[in-house]
Amino acid sequence: MLIAADKFKGSLTAVQVAERVTTGLRRIVPTLQAASLPVADGGDGTVDAAVAAGFERREVRVAGPLGHEVTAAFALRDDTAVVEMAEASGLQRLPAGVFAPLTASTYGSGELLRAALDAGARTIVFGVGGSATTDGGAGMLSALGARFLDAEGEPVPPGGGGLAELASADLSALDPRFASVELVLASDVDNPLTGPKGAPAVYGPQKGASPDDVETLDAALAHYAKVLEDSAGAKAAEYASAPGAGAAGGIGYGALLLGARFRPGIEVMLDVLGFAAALEHADLVITGEGSLDEQTLHGKAPAGVATAARAAGKEVVAVCGRLALQPQALGQAGFRRAYPLTDVEPDIAKCITEAGPILEKVAEQIARDFLV
Repeated sequence: MLIAADKFKGSLTAVQVAERVTTGLRRIVPTLQAASLPVADGGDGTVDAAVAAGFERREVRVAGPLGHEVTAAFALRDDTAVVEMAEASGLQRLPAGVFAPLTASTYGSGELLRAALDAGARTIVFGVGGSATTDGGAGMLSALGARFLDAEGEPVPPGGGGLAELASADLSALDPRFASVELVLASDVDNPLTGPKGAPAVYGPQKGASPDDVETLDAALAHYAKVLEDSAGAKAAEYASAPGAGAAGGIGYGALLLGARFRPGIEVMLDVLGFAAALEHADLVITGEGSLDEQTLHGKAPAGVATAARAAGKEVVAVCGRLALQPQALGQAGFRRAYPLTDVEPDIAKCITEAGPILEKVAEQIARDFLV
């Protein structure tokens, strides 16, 4: 038995999901041998998943999205680091109810990357998602030595809105260590930087952007990419339309400029976490996340787990807070069955506030269906 689930956002961490599932299973099968491997797809919770798999947690003081100092963490094992941009620049770093779509900066994410380099990392998995920012990674690049200046030769204001004032960009002083480091951009989205499917249009509203803000940000990021093309060459224009450039408010674009290689987040994390080795000893895999829906099928952690497990001939079931997929879609994605908390407790509010005990009851049912 292998429990490889993501977090139930707002209710349980991935580690807590594994603990609750294990507790429920063992109520029915007390002698059950169950291994847990909490997973993540590059978004928030990625560092926690790496730490649960044996990485060392490292903490550093960096700038939050509004410039205030925060304590952020990355994970390190040997010379491999897992850096999660949401730790520095995520929505959870904003005060409750506060959004800053035009001014939030990824500067702290650049500081986190530098800390990983300082710690001796030669491979950096850069998980992006859950951002408060739409600055195209300009803040991150600034923290790593880039200069973005207005017509007066002054640094442009932080955030995506400030890029409208950009007159020149200089990447010549970027941290030279990136030339000899493997940087992997791990994301569950493959959007380009701008346009109808770009970062501002698709994800800006989630960060508090009004329709006017979205228009402002899209124009500012397009201008930013044009100025970078003038200073860094044609590759800057190519990166703007490349898969993953629009991830996490365009920080993917900044990562590509650093030489990153884009890979689906869950694929990268399964490799880093040692999923294949853990899978060898399992006959049933339990995965899941808070909401099993259409988004799950497009690069989210449970779908990645199901694909890898089924390829190895293992049976997969899912646990979730709510289920919004039809049985046919579940089957095509590799899930034998899904178990939502709402099967036990129809009240969604209770499913959120009492997710742990309800999940234990769901796990008891899985044990009855598959283990006895």
